Amino acid sequence: MKTEFKGVFPALVTPLTAKEKLNVRALEALIDYEKKEGAKGFYIGGATGEGLLLDIPERKKLCEKSIEFAGEDCAKIVHITDMNFRNTLKLAKHAEACGADAISSIAPIYFKYDENEIYEYYKAIAESVNIPLIIYYTAAAGVNISLDLFSRLFAIDNITGVKWTSSNYYEMICLREKFPEATIFNGPDEMLICGLGAGANGGIGSTYNIIFPLINEVYQSFQSGNIEKAREAQKKADKIIRVILKYSVIPVVKAVLEERSIEVGNASFPMVKYSAGERKQILRDMTEAGFVL
Repeated sequence: MKTEFKGVFPALVTPLTAKEKLNVRALEALIDYEKKEGAKGFYIGGATGEGLLLDIPERKKLCEKSIEFAGEDCAKIVHITDMNFRNTLKLAKHAEACGADAISSIAPIYFKYDENEIYEYYKAIAESVNIPLIIYYTAAAGVNISLDLFSRLFAIDNITGVKWTSSNYYEMICLREKFPEATIFNGPDEMLICGLGAGANGGIGSTYNIIFPLINEVYQSFQSGNIEKAREAQKKADKIIRVILKYSVIPVVKAVLEERSIEVGNASFPMVKYSAGERKQILRDMTEAGFVL
């Protein structure tokens, strides 16, 4: 089992057919492409992968095939959250059985859960498997996880890290200081260098699907101590990311991959489906920002 979680991992988009079923052939092409770009790990079925929008059989197939195509030489982290907690546990156990190196979950959403309820939620998931559980902490879920709650959660044996999709790097610094052995992945693509400076082991991001070499340059330059080179690479990435953020991230990433002849399809309904003309304008805007198709 690959347990060394560090570096920059694409949060994979999920290739979908017109009927919003998994396109297995395109998934293989996508993973092969990202590996050739230099990716050594993948985050599967997360927000970027539209996991919460897919039915359970499709999510299981996505997990199985992603792990198969990624192979032994890449780390595989599978997101397993479902609104139905029984499904969450089923997906967690299925991911372990398929050979995932870790699972990941956001906190329970929509209803207002207190810290004890959130603790019990993660504890139950962790106890259902024998592989690491990486907390997916994202402001978009509308759930705050305090440093005190993180302390309680990290006391559970196989809760080993967090995907930190928050701009509060002071709290990340505090978390790193308190838990030097924890795995911390930076979430916001446009602030990877901030996360690395605060102690992150690497990053997981949506735009990594299409600008991986540039993102990897941020990481590798930072790791080698060339902070100025890392800063310049982040600036270049951010010019492109700012354009993407003007539109809708997942549909833009999928549109670019389509232009690269990887048939990932559109994002699931009701996310926007860009026309051919809109795609051309998006690519023009990105090219002006320094993007190379």
